[in-house]
Amino acid sequence: MDFLDVARNVRRNRIAKGFSQRKLAGSAGISELSVKNIESAKVEARIKTLQSIAKALGVKLNELFIPVKELQTVRFRSTKNMRKRENILAKAARWLEDFNYLEDVLGRKNTFHLEAIRDFCSRDEPAEAARICRERLNLDSKEPIHDICGLLEKAGVKVLALPLASDGFFGLSIGQEDGGPAIIVNDEDRITPERRIFSAAHELGHLMLHPEAFNVKETLEDKEQEHQADCFAGYFLMSDVGFINEWDEASGLHWVDRILKVKGIFRVSYKTVLKRLIDLGKIDDTIWPKFNSAYCSRYGKRLLFREEPNGFGDGNEPFRLAPFVFFEDRFKRLVREAVEKDKISLSRGAEMLGMPILEMRELIQSWEIVA
Repeated sequence: MDFLDVARNVRRNRIAKGFSQRKLAGSAGISELSVKNIESAKVEARIKTLQSIAKALGVKLNELFIPVKELQTVRFRSTKNMRKRENILAKAARWLEDFNYLEDVLGRKNTFHLEAIRDFCSRDEPAEAARICRERLNLDSKEPIHDICGLLEKAGVKVLALPLASDGFFGLSIGQEDGGPAIIVNDEDRITPERRIFSAAHELGHLMLHPEAFNVKETLEDKEQEHQADCFAGYFLMSDVGFINEWDEASGLHWVDRILKVKGIFRVSYKTVLKRLIDLGKIDDTIWPKFNSAYCSRYGKRLLFREEPNGFGDGNEPFRLAPFVFFEDRFKRLVREAVEKDKISLSRGAEMLGMPILEMRELIQSWEIVA
């Protein structure tokens, strides 16, 4: 047993749970001094003690023993203090380690196709950077992005959807030095699919525009860089040529329906559409209350307005997309291939996918139904 790994894992899970050392001690039925000694790696805890701690924290016992690589090239900023930050980074590190192992053992290593054009992507011109990236990925100038996860994965970016009940976390990105590039998006149920898609494009913007800003020790948001990544995301998902074409095509519709149709085509939020209309000089900033009022009159439902980023609550996104538009596939596909080729055991595959062994067996049976 590695004292240091146990110490880090107990402390990390305790903080994520929101427990003080005293509260953990009380829940586990041990002394507060015992918790302090375990977290400082001063003693070798008994298995029975660790079982009690794991139960109190709501984690499996083996999670207290697994070594966790400390990521360094991470862009993980938040306007709020996040007690689950270390837990998210630990999950990201384990997932990346498994992902790279699968790529190696299966000979499926992917290169980052956008790396060669990074020097041409200026943070001062994020819209142009988005155009360059779209062109590099062979996207037509008018083409909507139907599957952003698939597009990013083909481009050599690892993507993970991680459900986390937090209004302070939408996504993070990890540099190549730590086994990436990788993008992790919060897909907790309250977050709309539109917001998840935008978050993925936003993190790609950081990968392309701010490579020097990937430092795990930096936790505070840089408003200018966030604005640049937002701008990149908007133009990456919805090029000007494509937007104007679809906007003109819908000119006969009621103006509210026109906005909602374009929103659905490009799989963005209604706010992204309104922002583009402002950028093009077709409307001004007074549009926000006007749209809300017109939408309420037309559909009998008021929208809850918050400044971007947003995405919580059904009222915040009219006619939201179905959740399946944001599915990452590649990691699961590699797990299946590794299991079927006996590169990893069934139990190891279940561990990688974070599911019980029984559920893994059911998944394997489902693979056999349709080839």
